[in-house]
Amino acid sequence: MVETEFKAIVLGNEMNLNKISQHFGSNRKLKWEEYLILKGSELQGIVRDFEEKRVYLFHFGSIVFLNFQHHEIMDVVNYLKNIEVGINDSNPFKYVDEYKIENNPDSEYAINNDYMVTEEQAEYQFDIVSTILAKSVALEKIEMEISRVLDEIEDVVNSLHKGELAVSDEKLAKLSASILEFKLSTISYIMLLDKPAITWNNEKAGELFNELATLFELADRYEKLRHKIDTLMDITEVFSGLAHAKRGTRLEWAVIILIGIEICLSLVTLFFNL
Repeated sequence: MVETEFKAIVLGNEMNLNKISQHFGSNRKLKWEEYLILKGSELQGIVRDFEEKRVYLFHFGSIVFLNFQHHEIMDVVNYLKNIEVGINDSNPFKYVDEYKIENNPDSEYAINNDYMVTEEQAEYQFDIVSTILAKSVALEKIEMEISRVLDEIEDVVNSLHKGELAVSDEKLAKLSASILEFKLSTISYIMLLDKPAITWNNEKAGELFNELATLFELADRYEKLRHKIDTLMDITEVFSGLAHAKRGTRLEWAVIILIGIEICLSLVTLFFNL
């Protein structure tokens, strides 16, 4: 029996794969939906034992390691950091997803939450599992960040209950930018609804992708995120309306005060002229 262990982490919102690819001697321009694979001689000099190991890198910031130990993962992350400064290595294991493939000719095919059993090992299995894990861990990062924004929104709502709008225009702008970034990440960057190219040419690869996508609930998680993002956008629009109304009220009072001052000055001038 041969086991292949997968560990996926996310190191940012975006990685320049073309820059990394050029460093390893490839001049082919990678499309946004493509990933970069490092294996064999490309890992030589980064990790001591590079056989049976490979690294999948995705544009949307996820990296999937096959058969790597913890210290080996850190070696790769530190190496890539010198190439792509956009990589955030401050807490690389904050978001992690793991999986395992067991290749056993004497066992029947099975797929579970943490591992799958296959009678015959195939290259497409590595590609599909890595893609699913990369999407899942990137989705987890967005889920946690949306929860953080929801907590911030809750504080503002609690202030509204007290009759106070304790949010500045700058904070409103930042909240709106974060929400739009979530929407852009889930749809454009991670491409949760898109299948990798291999699924169109390989029927088994397509079936495996569909099974794992269902197992990791990618579509359901995306829909929940979409509803949360829409709700957040509605809330920020309400806050913006209240903030504009508050500024309008202040402006009206300022105009009234100025008019009052002008009337008082006119009366004083008239009194002294008399």
